This record gives sequence, C-alpha cells and structure tokens, in this order.
Amino acid sequence: MPDRQDPPVSDQISPDNRSSVAEAAGPRERKAMSRRQRVPSRVLVNTGHGKGKSSAAFGVMGRAWARGWRVAVIQFVKGGKWQVGERKLADHLGIEWHTLGDGFTWESTDLDETASKARHAWAVASEKLSSGQYDLLILDELTYAINYGWVPLEEVTATIEGRSPKTSVLITGRDAPSQLVEVADTVTDMRKVKHAYDGGVGAQKGIEY
Repeated sequence: MPDRQDPPVSDQISPDNRSSVAEAAGPRERKAMSRRQRVPSRVLVNTGHGKGKSSAAFGVMGRAWARGWRVAVIQFVKGGKWQVGERKLADHLGIEWHTLGDGFTWESTDLDETASKARHAWAVASEKLSSGQYDLLILDELTYAINYGWVPLEEVTATIEGRSPKTSVLITGRDAPSQLVEVADTVTDMRKVKHAYDGGVGAQKGIEY
C-alpha cells in the first residue's frame, strides 16, 4: 500500500488554534495557510470537451441547497423542450430554475431568435448577479453564448467581477475564453478520454439527462 499522506497542517487544526499555529510556522507554511483564507464568494468554471461539466455543477447545486443557500440556475442553450432530471430535482427542492435557451445551434431554425434568447438569458443573469439575493448562481453553458458572439465577453467578465460580494458563480461550457478563466478562482478542464456517443450509443435517461 502507498504511504498515507497527511493533509496540510492548516487542514488539521481548528480555527481557534489556527492563528497560534500560523505564528509558529515558517514562511512557506504561512504562505500556504494564507492561500486558504475564507472569502465571501468564488467564481468557478467547468470547461473542456469531456462529459460532466453541468453534472458537476448540479452536484454543487445540491450541496449548496443542503447548506441552506439560496440558489438559482440559468440555462443559456437548453430550451423548454428539454426535460432533464436535474430540473426535476430542483423543482423538488424549491430551487429557482430558468431554462431560457433555444436549443443547440445545429437544431435552430432561426439563429437570430436563438441569439436573442441568449441575450435575454444574460440580462436575467446580470440582474441576479448584482441583486445580492443569491448565494450561488449556476450559469449553465454560458460559454457558448459568449463564443458565438451573442453576449459580449468584456461585459460578462466585468459583471462577474462587480457582482454582489457574497454571490458565488459557477459557469459551464466548452472552450471557456481566457479572460473568463482569468477572473475565475477555480477552473476545471473536463478532458474526454472515451465517450459512449462516439460508439453510437445514444443519451440515456438518468445518465445524460
């Protein structure tokens, strides 16, 4: 068996004793501990071409709800015809959910309408980001609205940086722009190793939706 690795010393001590330990620690330990200070909110981005970006975000949704947080989800691509399991969960838990997209671009019969709906979704998100009424906002598939040019990237990053201080933001979607990555605190790149779709297997209820 591999040797057990103990967690960093700052993770093993209680908050009451942390200040005294910090005083006794060396420069390197103090620097590491300083990086673990609590902040009022964070920005997270789930990107990449692998499966699990939205699924991971909805896991955080459930965790935040369990902590008593006020949570809202805004979907930028999926339209009203999508009947997904996570929406049923949100309804069951009383989580605010807005499906404001028009479907994927290759399914659209009117790209102007698709773009208009994406801009409306951003207007809703922008208002909620500044409202101070939410502990967590999930902006599902926002990167597509940015990359298609429907929502200005500079406006998105400025709004996120100027959001209500206690509102955390979780953004999903492929190909997150570098400016969005720059303003984020945590960025996860989901890398596809293998996907059932590539073998001709269709989406399965309970797994993909």
